[in-house]
Amino acid sequence: MKALVTGASSGIGKDIAINLSSMGYDVILIARNKKKLEKVANLCSGKSEIYVADLSIVEDCKKVFNKFKDVDILVNNAGFGMFGEFSKSDLDKELNMIDVNVKAVHVLTKLYLQEMIKKDNGRILNVASIAGFLPGPLMSTYYSTKSYVLRFTEAIFEELRKNKSNVKVSVLCPGPVNTNFNNVAGVKFGLKDLSSEYVASYAVRKMFKNKLIIVPGLMNKLGIIGCKFLPLRLLLKIAYSIQSKKER
Repeated sequence: MKALVTGASSGIGKDIAINLSSMGYDVILIARNKKKLEKVANLCSGKSEIYVADLSIVEDCKKVFNKFKDVDILVNNAGFGMFGEFSKSDLDKELNMIDVNVKAVHVLTKLYLQEMIKKDNGRILNVASIAGFLPGPLMSTYYSTKSYVLRFTEAIFEELRKNKSNVKVSVLCPGPVNTNFNNVAGVKFGLKDLSSEYVASYAVRKMFKNKLIIVPGLMNKLGIIGCKFLPLRLLLKIAYSIQSKKER
């Protein structure tokens, strides 16, 4: 059994890889930083392989697939965020974020899904965020990318269900998590964050139970439910207030 995890050099990706390794999966660790990948590989209890790739480049995504076609689980975890007003934020960084958070997920999901459908077996776990359920003033591009991943996965789930496929897809939507994401995005969370170890363990457990939308933490679940009942204008004001407190 093989599992491929992108963004495996730290945080949730690292801990999902370690978790799957402890369950007997051979893990393929994908990220840009070779040294960090090597450290993660040493933490895995079973067989592991590292592969350095820049998933913001479509050709690198295709290279990953062509090298590791035969996997049982794909975890699309690679991604990053950025804080700031849209009119003032860096365009090149935003486009790079779209490439990683959206295009890489899209390309890898399509390629591996087609292969899994041929075998009528396999699992894909896409990592989104509770941001996917909300408007995101001051992090507009990041929130939009995670909304894409959420709706994209939901749509594929229904297509597979209608076709009575044995291939399963899930989407992980964590809230604040104590990872390097905060440093890259330049934010600090006002809410208490969960550990990446807990989120990874919870995600893997729910994935194997064929849960479509995986939301770790009671407060995150309640927050998503509450947002469904608020008028959009009020939700935007609340979102802006929460976001503005994240600035370092």
